Amino acid sequence: FGGFVDFDIAKENKISLRTLIDNSVVESFGAEGRTCITSRVYPTLAIRDSAKLFAFNGGAQDVRIANLTAWEITRPQMNG
Repeated sequence: FGGFVDFDIAKENKISLRTLIDNSVVESFGAEGRTCITSRVYPTLAIRDSAKLFAFNGGAQDVRIANLTAWEITRPQMNG
């Protein structure tokens, strides 16, 4: 599922994208959460060191990633 958002790149200069990935769901929030895309996936090859990130567009200008941070989370511990 996905959505569209009005965005003036000339005015705002850059766009944020936050992506959360677990075992079977990829959810991305764009433009400070103004739009969201969710997809269920079942990866078999894109785990740990085999995962890759691609940035592309269909526009006339190059895509540049200004900042990229990744965290690995562990399984929650249940009390009781």
